[in-house]
Amino acid sequence: MKRAGFFYWLIGIVIAAIAIATAFYFDEAVRDFMAQHQNPMMRNFMRNVSLYGDWPLHLALGLLLLGIAWQRQGKKWMRIFLSMLMALAIAGVIGRGIQIATGRARPSIRTEQVRNRFSAKYNAFPSGHVGASTAFFGVLIFARPRIGLACLPIPILIGLSRMYLGAHYLSDVVCAAVLGIICAALVAHFSFKNSQSAVLTPQ
Repeated sequence: MKRAGFFYWLIGIVIAAIAIATAFYFDEAVRDFMAQHQNPMMRNFMRNVSLYGDWPLHLALGLLLLGIAWQRQGKKWMRIFLSMLMALAIAGVIGRGIQIATGRARPSIRTEQVRNRFSAKYNAFPSGHVGASTAFFGVLIFARPRIGLACLPIPILIGLSRMYLGAHYLSDVVCAAVLGIICAALVAHFSFKNSQSAVLTPQ
């Protein structure tokens, strides 16, 4: 069983490494593609996706669902929603630290502008929106795969919106997704290892 777990982690690491390397390679191409396919209607739609796809709405949703589960005395779902909120917070803190440490400029920022890693203009890597959303729904994927996978388009759409608006490169989004998945996997492992709603248990 331990060997199987190690094997899955190893495969996951290899896939993540390939995805990250590929994303960095196509950064400029994706940025140029997004810049060349702008239109007011789509831009307005993507702006709303980014606005409502940030961590405060995820937090509000998690707290609402937690409240409903508590009212109905659903202990399994309370554990899941608490874990989703924990993964959201952990990914947010780690992601913010990486942003400040790297100080990567957003695609929309001109190179001649003064570099300030504490400015939001230089907080491109990784995407906070995507990291938070992936961590949040990632726990749900581990705990309740079918429901979680049905929610997967949400962080994907949020990632597309951030690239379309020139706020992030492809690598910012992919690395944020990897960070979110790692946070979700770790939280799910420690939250559900002694629970009947264990990770990857079919529902």
